[in-house]
Parts: sequence; C-alpha cells; structure tokens
Amino acid sequence: MESEKTTEKYLRDEVRKIGGRAYKFVSPGNTGAPDRLVCLPGGKAVFVELKSEGKHSTPMQGRQQNILRALGFTVYADVDTKAKVNALIGELKNEIQTA
Repeated sequence: MESEKTTEKYLRDEVRKIGGRAYKFVSPGNTGAPDRLVCLPGGKAVFVELKSEGKHSTPMQGRQQNILRALGFTVYADVDTKAKVNALIGELKNEIQTA
C-alpha cells in the first residue's frame, strides 16, 4: 500500500522530469485546498489532491476542488498510486505539447 507521502514525492519528481514544478500548496483559511499546485511549461497550472492508496477526498476537499474547477482550473483528485501519477503525467505531457 502506497502512502500519501510516497505518492507525493513521486509526483514531484515526475513533474520535474517534464520540465514543471509541483509546489506544496498551503492556503491558510481555506480548509481542504489541494495538496499540490503543478506549474508546467507554457503557463499551464493544475491542482492535485494526493491520498494514501484507497483513500478519498473529504466533502470539504470536494467543495474546494469544485470551486477551482468552476474557475476554469483542472483538478486531479484522489491521486493515490504511482500508476495514477503516471496517467496524470501522460495527460500533462499532452497538454504541454499542445500548448
């Protein structure tokens, strides 16, 4: 079973490999904000909520994710395994190439 910390480190490392940065995102006063703000070449930014394997976002996290989506941001929720990080990285690579 993969821990959130392990998956988060893997995400950070994989984002760097494609030329981006995965900043730890902390927003005081905004409980439930996503864990990482991923900034990509070409000015693209997405948010990622990481979890331990098999865990899911809380209702408050879901509300925050929906607010960000309503603002036009992409939010990846419940990224809980390296396989999901790999799928996310594949999507981000496509975004970079089409930007």
